[in-house]
Order: sequence, then C-alpha cells, then structure tokens
Amino acid sequence: MNVQLRDKALQKAPNKVEITRSGQSAAGAMAERLRQEAASAEPEVQAGPVTKETQVIAIYGKGGIGKSFTLANLSYMMAQQGKKVLLIGCDPKSDTTSLLFGGKACPTIIETSSKKKLAGDDVKIGDVCFVRDGVFAMELGGPEVGRGCGGRGIIHGFELLEKLGFHEWGFDYVLLDFLGDVVCGGFGLPIARDMCQKVIIVGSNDLQSLYVANNVCSAVEYFRKLGGNVGVAGIVINKDDGTGEAQAFADAAGIPVLAAIPADEDIRRKSAKYEIIGRPESAWGPLFEALAQNVADAQPVRPKPMTPDGLLGLFDGDTVGRDVVLVPATIEQMCGKSDLSKPTLEVVYDNV
Repeated sequence: MNVQLRDKALQKAPNKVEITRSGQSAAGAMAERLRQEAASAEPEVQAGPVTKETQVIAIYGKGGIGKSFTLANLSYMMAQQGKKVLLIGCDPKSDTTSLLFGGKACPTIIETSSKKKLAGDDVKIGDVCFVRDGVFAMELGGPEVGRGCGGRGIIHGFELLEKLGFHEWGFDYVLLDFLGDVVCGGFGLPIARDMCQKVIIVGSNDLQSLYVANNVCSAVEYFRKLGGNVGVAGIVINKDDGTGEAQAFADAAGIPVLAAIPADEDIRRKSAKYEIIGRPESAWGPLFEALAQNVADAQPVRPKPMTPDGLLGLFDGDTVGRDVVLVPATIEQMCGKSDLSKPTLEVVYDNV
C-alpha cells in the first residue's frame, strides 16, 4: 500500500490501528521503545570524592527507632555551633525533615522532578531545598505504595542531586537519613559506592533494632572486603532505659557509643509536638553538644558483626524466647494423609 492509499484508508476507518510507514503499528512502536528502555542498563551513579572538606555521614536504623528525631536535633545543634549542615532524608516515608520544620512536609525531590518534567521545566535548588535557622534540608521521597521500587527512587534522587551540583556544594556536614530495615541496592548506595566517609547507627535496647544495626555492620564489612572505604563511626542509643543491651552490642561489634538519649517523658512529649530540643539553651542542649562533637571526631572503623546466636545472647532467654525448641512438622499434620505420591511428568527414554 502506498502512502496516499494508506492515508485514504485511515480517513475512511479512523478507529483502526494506525500503521506506520515501516508497517508497524503505533502501539507496536511504543512497545518496542519500552522494551529497549527496560533492556538498557541503569545509569551509573557517580561516587566521586566531594570537592570540599565535607563530612558525608549516612545514618541508619530500624524504622521508628528515632533517626529523624536524632538527626533533626543534631543538625540543628551543629548549625548553632556555626557549622554549615545539609540534612537529606532518604526514606520513602519522607519524615526526616518533618520535625525540623515543625511538622510541615516539604516537597520531595522525586515528586518535584516528576511535576517539573511534565511541565517541561528544570528542577532548581529552591524547588527542593529549604532552610531553617541555618540548617539546609531536603527529602528524596519515594514512590507511592505498590507503584515502584523505593531503592530505585533513591538512585534517581541522587542522580538529580548530582545534576544540581552535589559534589560542589560547600557544606561542613551532609547527613543522610536511611532506613536500615531495607537491604536493596538503593538504600545501601552510600556504603556500596563510597558516597560517605562513615556510617552512624541509631539503635535501642531491643532485639529488632540491634538486629538492623548488626545488618548494617555486616554490609559495611562486606564492602570493606571488596575494597570499600566506609566505616562505622558509632551508635547512638535512643530511648535508653539503662538495661545495657545496646552498649553490650557496641562493645561486641567494636564500635563506640556516641550518645545515650534517655527514655524521658519530656523528650517524648516535645518530639510529639515537633519541638527541637537540641538547642544550646535547652535542658538537653549539653547532650546534643556532646553528640555533635563526637560525630565530628569519631573515626570510621571496621565493625565486627555478631552471629545471630551471639546477638540473641545479649538478651535474657525469657525476653527473646531462646528456650523455644523447633519441632519439625509432618506431612500428616499438614495434609491429613501420609501418601502424597503423584505420577511424574518426567519423560523416560528406553536405552537404545
């Protein structure tokens, strides 16, 4: 069919699928482009050295353990001490900066990037970075539930930060807030790509938070064996009730305790109201002044991850159910009968 005849045919049958000059439907061409995009390698995230004398610190911990609370107050105290600080939330919940901004959520990098792209505009620093009392802060964000990979969102966010000049920014400290429960590549980016100099863990005197802390230590040690340079600078014990399990973990893993924030009702109430307690004039000011100094001075070390049994050994048997015996299940219990033999579908050839 020549081009003129094709055009006339389309005019007579507008509801038919349009055929391109190469004989391929528009839908087929789109599908082919999508296949090519899916098959293409993911762009490399550059992990070059920061050009300024900047300490890039990744903070990890179990969800809900108090990373955002710790970082908001730590970054605020650092700024009051005259340091230039950037706080970057790398958790899809986008809650890192909420406490810093009094509960107000700031636009995320991923959300802003999508809207700007649809409008044909470029993302500017002022679209995604906001300041309070000397603290610069931004949120990477993430996809909606069930609509994408959070780790890939982290990678995309850092790609955009690099386009905005991340390695040229002149900060004294860049604090990255990462969810420690998730172990996929995007969340391990700072450790795997040497994007930070050191890792700080936020934990508590409970098994699950120390399990996450131990996983982070294992990741750091794994990449050190592959030639990486990131080390663990220490652990912050949050909601410390004095039972000592987190301290025992730190001793066993060979990492220092940078601060112990007590389980205090005043802290809980003020944090619930999005109040910053890490102010020089507050009752908790000395605690965060000491934490800021310890974070600045702590040297990254190679941790010694514990075995699962060793981790359980930090707790009383009654606390973690150590005396429970694993009883093997039987097929009779599960199916009510013992014979589940079924004819095989395997093709057996006679020897010739």
